[in-house]
Amino acid sequence: MDIDQVFKNNEKWIAEKLAEGPDFFEKLCQGQEPELLYIGCSDSRVTAEEIMGLKAGEAFVHRNVANMVNSLDLNVMTVLNFAVNQLKVKHVVVCGHYGCGGIKAALQHSDMGILNPWLRNIRDVYRLHKNTLDNISDESKRYDKLVELNVQEQCINLIKTAAVQKASAAWDIKVHGWVFDMATGKLIDLKIDFKKILKGIEEIYRLEK
Repeated sequence: MDIDQVFKNNEKWIAEKLAEGPDFFEKLCQGQEPELLYIGCSDSRVTAEEIMGLKAGEAFVHRNVANMVNSLDLNVMTVLNFAVNQLKVKHVVVCGHYGCGGIKAALQHSDMGILNPWLRNIRDVYRLHKNTLDNISDESKRYDKLVELNVQEQCINLIKTAAVQKASAAWDIKVHGWVFDMATGKLIDLKIDFKKILKGIEEIYRLEK
């Protein structure tokens, strides 16, 4: 990559935005009111706004390896709390993608140094759904299923948080689990039945009556 090209691209982008409206950047400086928090993977091929067709200011975005929502990760928790408590977003999306390197790495039996504790969270997802995954003989399909189940578990982790629980009571915030299929470009709504999944265990994680 020619790093100088980045600045040339920036100049071209500025010109395009000003062509849309001479006050584009003036409006951009006035603040943000996104209605959606997107939590996705850091994979360079899965760019949040681009795959959703959204413009600047329409999505608050957090990305990490394998789109994890870990309560001990101050980064994702800070983003979540700011998006919910300050921006009052109406939707929180966890979006995974097929072919995720983090998911594949978690299934390898090798020491990956500092990645080990991060990948352990994905292995915990496998442990929770071991029977389902072990019954899938096709390795590629098993990876894809783990991608989907990982999204599901991260959505559940969101629902466990005080921020989402309070927002759910105050303005009925919605949590969504999606997967991006790079082979087709499609966003897939997993349509996760959270009520069914959380039935019987909700009382364990409920923080407010």
